[in-house]
Parts: sequence; structure tokens; C-alpha cells
Amino acid sequence: MSGAHAEPLRAQTKITVEDPHTMVRLLGAGDELLRQVERSVASDVHVRGNEITITGAPADNALAERIFAELLELIEKGETLTADAVRRTVGMLEEGTTERPAEVLTLNILSRRGRTIRPKTLGQKRYVDAIDEHTIVFGIGPAGTGKTYLAMAKAVQALQAKQVNRIILTRPAVEAGERLGFLPGTLYEKIDPYLRPLYDALHDMLDPESIPRLMQAGTIEVAPLAYMRGRTLNDAFIILDEAQNTTPEQMKMFLTRLGFGSRIVVTGDITQVDLPGGTKSGLRVVRDILEGLEDVHFAQMGSADVVRHRLVSDIVDAYARYDAAQQPDGGVHAVPNRAAQSRPGRRH
Repeated sequence: MSGAHAEPLRAQTKITVEDPHTMVRLLGAGDELLRQVERSVASDVHVRGNEITITGAPADNALAERIFAELLELIEKGETLTADAVRRTVGMLEEGTTERPAEVLTLNILSRRGRTIRPKTLGQKRYVDAIDEHTIVFGIGPAGTGKTYLAMAKAVQALQAKQVNRIILTRPAVEAGERLGFLPGTLYEKIDPYLRPLYDALHDMLDPESIPRLMQAGTIEVAPLAYMRGRTLNDAFIILDEAQNTTPEQMKMFLTRLGFGSRIVVTGDITQVDLPGGTKSGLRVVRDILEGLEDVHFAQMGSADVVRHRLVSDIVDAYARYDAAQQPDGGVHAVPNRAAQSRPGRRH
């Protein structure tokens, strides 16, 4: 047969879903989830009764079949499918990662009052795994990637499992346009606004009534970074948040607080530095200093790991492109969006 008349190879695959309730959950209200899968694959997808028929090139069919298999496994594990879960499942499969979406999206870290905290992206799962496997982990990425929230969930989990005796949460008290001396009130009242996000996250993870008692006993400590100087912290889970606002000297001071039986998680966004002009960020230089050290891990998250409104991912990417364009070297230091790199032809 000549090339001019060659038809692209098309094949057909059928998936049978025996339970009608499972099929309803798979398709979504008004077939919303089905339409989302259809938009994500090149194959044609048709549903009749309890049968899903996939028609297209074998490779395209294989992707569609894997998507449905992962979604069905999520349902079997008791998950309520959402458009976001479908989108993240498709994204992971298109990246061709070794981790299965159904495993990533059902990894429970902490449960309280029927609410479960778990990673929602592959980058988040790798970050959580790194916290289990290393003594010092740096979680670096834009707002909304869950860097601090997941670290705090792991800290509470470690405390409840008696892996550590206490949790220490700290931040540098630096914000754009504000200095502690100009804020009204006592020292505690002055530092409270800087630490409030950490308190808010704690209230999601523990019974609010227990938090004052745990803080009074020293089991949980929330304090500005300056309070860490001169201490050795043993048997503790220590989190440094907003680490982009540390100086290199402060970062060294903090990391050398590490005692026996402790672990450290440092989180920050190197694109959001609020230090006075000309001051180096300790988070920016620490990777060059510590890269390659055993038991130290750098987890880099990108816009694909943002779990806020989907538009936030697009905003993060837009700012990254703008920042790259401003750099005289053409932006070679910009962190690429893994998802965008690996899916050049996909709709966003």
C-alpha cells in the first residue's frame, strides 16, 4: 500500500465496569469527569451501559486505559473522585513517572475528625518521602505547593508516633516594609503576626484545646528564629519556615542547632525574598554549600505542585517566564516547570 493511502493504525479497547454505582462515580455528575478524560486523551471514548470503549492509536489507547484503571483504583480505595484528582492523575501518567497516581493520591499522613492530610502531587509525595528518609530536607518552591503544611503534618505524625519528643516551628521575623520595632504591643504581640500562619496550620492538625497545653509543656514551641541561637535541639522535629528571609549566617546558625534524634525541614520560596536590598538569602546559597552532603536532601517543587486554584499554577509560570526574561544570561537559573517540559503538546 502506498504512503498516500496508508491509514493510521487504529485499535479498540473495552473496559467493563460491573458495579453501576462505581460507573456513576467514575463518570461524575453530568459526565463531568468523563468529559475531562476525553479532553485529555487523543483516543475516542464512548460509554454504553457498563462498558467503556476506547478507539484510537494503540499508544493513545494505552494511556486512556491506564487513566481509567487508576481512577477505578482510587474509587475502590474509597476516594471521592474530583476534577482535580482526574487532572493530577492524567498529569502524572503523561510524565511517565514510576509512581502510580493511585498510590500518590492515597498516601495518608494525618487524619483528624474525618479530614485527611495527604500529598496531592508527585512532587509533594517525593517531598514527604524525603522527610522520612533524610535528617535534613529543604522544601523549595512557590506559594501553594504545601511545603510548610506537609512538613508540619509530618512533624505531628512523628510526635504522635513518639519518634520525637517535641516540635519546634520557627520563622525569621522579616516582612517587606515592616520591622518589629514599629509594631505596637509587647514582644509576643509583635512577633505573633509572623508566626500566626504556623498556629493556623497546627489548629488543622491537632485538637485546638490541646495546643495551649502542649505549648505550655514545651512539647510544641513556636518562636522567631532569633530564639534558636545558642541552643542544641535533641529529639525534636524542627521546621524553619520562610527560609528565603534568612541571611547565610542565620541559616548556618539554625542548621547547627541540630541535635541527636532530631530532624530538620527548611521551607521557602527563593523568588519571594523580603530581605533589605543587597542582603543575600541564606536559602539561595545553602544549596551550593551543602549539595552532595549525605543525609541532606533538596526537594524542588514547581507550579505543577501548586494545590490552590488552578490559575495559581499559571500565575507562577507567568512570573517565572518574566523573571527569566529579565536575567542578563537569558534565565539559565530559572527553575523549569517539569510538567510543562514533559508535556509540550498538551492543553493546559
